[in-house]
Parts: sequence; C-alpha cells; structure tokens
Amino acid sequence: MFIGHNAVGFASKRIAPRVSLGWLMAAPLLLDLIWPLMLLAGIEHMRVDPGNTRYTPLDFYDYPWTHSLAMSCVWGVLFGALYFSRSRDRRGAVVLFAGVVSHWLFDFFTHRPDLPLWPGGPKFGLGMWNYPAATIIVESLLFIAGVVIYMRATRARDRIGSIGFAAFVIFLIVVDVANITGPPPPSANVVAWVALTEWLLPLWAWWFDAHREARV
Repeated sequence: MFIGHNAVGFASKRIAPRVSLGWLMAAPLLLDLIWPLMLLAGIEHMRVDPGNTRYTPLDFYDYPWTHSLAMSCVWGVLFGALYFSRSRDRRGAVVLFAGVVSHWLFDFFTHRPDLPLWPGGPKFGLGMWNYPAATIIVESLLFIAGVVIYMRATRARDRIGSIGFAAFVIFLIVVDVANITGPPPPSANVVAWVALTEWLLPLWAWWFDAHREARV
C-alpha cells in the first residue's frame, strides 16, 4: 500500500489533535522511512521484477527488520516512547504506536505473501496488488477519507495552512499516479535512493499543520 498509509496519518489527527501531523504522518510511514536505509546498508534486500505482481514491479523478498509484524511493533514502541519522552502525552504515544503497526496491517491486504510475522517467520499477504483496479479504488477511498477527516478536524489559520496542505495532497496524488503509470525503476539501488526522499513528507506535514488549528 502507498497513499493508504498517508490516509492513516491524516485520520489520526481526529484522535490525537494535540500531536503534530508531522509525527502522525511519520508513524504509518516509519517502516518505509527506515527501509531504504536498510537497503543501502545491505541489511535488507529487494529487486525489480516486472510481473512480480500486476500492480508493482518491486519484489520485496527480504525485509524482516522493517516489515515483519513483530518488528513493526518494536518500531512502534520505540517511536511512541520517543514522542512520550518529549511530550508526556500518553494518548498521542499510543496513537503513534498504532500508526506504525497499521503499516503492516494495511500491507497485509495488498502485498503478496512476503510479509513475515517475525524475522525468519512465516510470510503472509492477501495479494490485492494482483488486482490493480481494486487496489486503486481501495487506496483512493482510504486517501479521500483520511483527507476529509483531517479537513474536518482542523482549519487553516493562514495561507500556509491552506495552500501548504493543498499542495501536499496534490503532490501525493501525482507521485502515486506516477508510480502506477511509470516504467519500472532501473535498479534496487535507485529505488532506495528515491525512497529516501519520503523523509521530506513528515517535515512538510509538520510545516503546514503548524499553521492550522483544531476545530472546536
């Protein structure tokens, strides 16, 4: 799943209005933020394999330290603890933990059976990526729902809060369309370097969210 993860970040604002969208967006993206670092370090591996699924040419055959269920829980605890150590906001920390773990749960529906329960454990995945139309519909509906929930939970205080938010949503849509329609990437190394740019998304979300406020 891709923009479906962003939907979780947006929707989480309703549950944890005190938490910056930067944190809330980073939580469901966290496994994918760490993953390219693992790839470049040679700890995890993937390959470009057109036809691996009908939706994406990427074969995620070895990523137990970021994308196993057990490790997603570990990363979630660490991420929630980091936030709690800075804010003492227990509710926010729990929401961030759930956001991190949601990544594995959402991927479970879209991936083929390549998601381990723990490093070296059995792998699962329902394979919705083999049904591109269903994947696009489900992710689009999730994304729209997340954006709508965020819009109803907050309001812009200035132009940055409105235009920055709108630009963020448009950017995510454009990137998702490019991923769907574009040619396969040339190598796993290119995928890893491009994936590192995803670190900009939580920072962008933090920026415009600081110019928005919770609706009463």
